[in-house]
Amino acid sequence: MARYGLIVFDWDGTLVDSMARIVGAMRATMVDLALPERTDAELRAGIGLGFDEVVDRLFPGLSRAERAHVRSTFRDYFLEGGQSAQLFPGAHDALSKLAGAGSTLAVATGKGRAGLDQELLETGLGGLMVATRCVDECASKPAPDMLLQLMDYSGHGRAETLMVGDSEYDLLMARNAGTASVGVGGGAHTRDALLRHAPIAVIGSVAELPTLLATGR
Repeated sequence: MARYGLIVFDWDGTLVDSMARIVGAMRATMVDLALPERTDAELRAGIGLGFDEVVDRLFPGLSRAERAHVRSTFRDYFLEGGQSAQLFPGAHDALSKLAGAGSTLAVATGKGRAGLDQELLETGLGGLMVATRCVDECASKPAPDMLLQLMDYSGHGRAETLMVGDSEYDLLMARNAGTASVGVGGGAHTRDALLRHAPIAVIGSVAELPTLLATGR
């Protein structure tokens, strides 16, 4: 199972079940700020990028101040009701198995640092992750910077590194960094979209990852 010395995970849609919450908060933001209508598919397609990149795709031409207003409004709606981050079933056990088998675990995410740190505490994954990189510290996916920094920090090379994520941006980042990847279906992008980027497999959830790495199935 320790074939990969470093396993890097995306956060939203891969480890944390947040797709509906993100789409709902963005839809409320659109109504509040009278932004142009966008479909759920359009909103989901940008998940995994940095927030500024998402806004530029969805609502091109906004000024820096307008973009900042969208960000703050979205954050308010996302945090409304005091909901805490919810891991997908089996995710914590799977990561514990991977760490116990000798793999170093890390996170590369389009979330900001404050949001990730809060959710690491809420989910109890903080103690399992040796290192994390966020979009306010590195270039947004699919640039390879997050992965390259995590590899450098942990001392693992390309052949020892695996990227796990639910979006095309995760798998493209892996290709740009020269590492292997595993797609996770049911998140931001479809299975067919993930397969276009040549992952070693597309699994239904992170809970399946230890078996995949141990048996190839």
